[in-house]
Formats: sequence, C-alpha cells, structure tokens
Amino acid sequence: MSKLRLLFIKEAQAAYISHLDLMRTFQRCFPRTELEIKHTQGYHPHPIISIVLPLPVGQSSECELLDFEVTQQSDGSGIAEKLNTGMPAGIRVLECYEVTRPVRELYALQADVTLEYDNGVPAGAAEAIHGLLHRESLIIEKRTKRKELAEVDIAPMILDAAVTEGENALHIDLKVQAQNPGLNPQLIEKAIARELPELMPDFIRVRRKRVLDAEGKDFR
Repeated sequence: MSKLRLLFIKEAQAAYISHLDLMRTFQRCFPRTELEIKHTQGYHPHPIISIVLPLPVGQSSECELLDFEVTQQSDGSGIAEKLNTGMPAGIRVLECYEVTRPVRELYALQADVTLEYDNGVPAGAAEAIHGLLHRESLIIEKRTKRKELAEVDIAPMILDAAVTEGENALHIDLKVQAQNPGLNPQLIEKAIARELPELMPDFIRVRRKRVLDAEGKDFR
C-alpha cells in the first residue's frame, strides 16, 4: 500500500470549478492510472482522496496538492501523464510522488493578488495599501463556521507583503499563514473596504504560487 501526492495546476475556466466538482473530476480520471484506489468501508464506499487547502472558487493556483492511497506499491511514476489525458481545460497534473511529509508541516502560502482599477490606479494607492498590510493590527469582519459575523485580526497571519504598481493595477506579492489559523488572500479586499474604501479595486484576482514549510521552503 502506498500514499501518493499530486501537484497540479488549476487555472483559467477551471478556477470556477467548485471543490466538490473538482473531487469528482479526479475520481472519474483515476481509473486511467490503472491503480487500485483505497476506498472507505460501508454501504457507500468512495475513494479516499483529499485536497490539501482547498482553493476558493474563482482563484487560480499552480501549486495545488491532492493526497490519495492505493492498495499496491507505487512511487507515482507515469501517473501524472495518464491523468492528464482526461483532465478538463485548466487542470494539469505536474507531478505524482510518494508522500514523505505530513500536511501539518505546511505552514504558509504565497500568492499574487492583483487589484484592478478600470480608471487607473489612484494616486498614492501603492503606498497606502503597503502601509495597511504592515499594520500591527488589521481587523476585518468574516463569517464563522456558524455563519455568524465576527471581528478577526488578520495582521498576525500576514507574514510578508510587497506592493508594486502596474498598468491599471496593483500587484501584491503576499505571504500568509496557511492553517491553524489560515488566511484567505481574498480577504485583503475586506480590509481595504473597511480601512481605505476610496482605494477599493473594481476587481481582485488571486493566484497561489507556492506552498511553504516553516523554513520558507517549498512544501511537497
């Protein structure tokens, strides 16, 4: 029995595929691998697969991870190529390899956050948002698991942020805590709306670039 991990890209139109539909997509493609996926027990067995840090709908990523178990011994060789023959546009498996590190060692994620302004970037916006992301305290309102609104200080979860100005957009190279607790980079928009409403973008795009361990190295 082997536990394997996939590294895959999710982008373009596939960014709008929900987490559950993404799981179903992989379940349907796994027979192409000719591996016996380990299933749950009971009346309705299903493949034991899990996506590490599920990606919010609308965001893209080049570093998504999926764990699964097979009943035979395998080092993952050739699996990525077989899966890619059946994947929809926007999803591409880069690697398949044996799991050597537990998910609890995943500490941070790095993302590109793009703030788009239809009428051009407001004067002084880059400096103001850079200052916002480096405050000692940054309170936003977000919904809890009980669907209630609560105030949360996200400043401790922002590990690093660099803001640069482009054509009609600001680009934030953002590093945030990934879990226990983790920060969805999209929530930066809430902080801007609350503290700098005059700098609210017309659209925000988020793309995950890297997942990291506590030492700042790529987590695999």
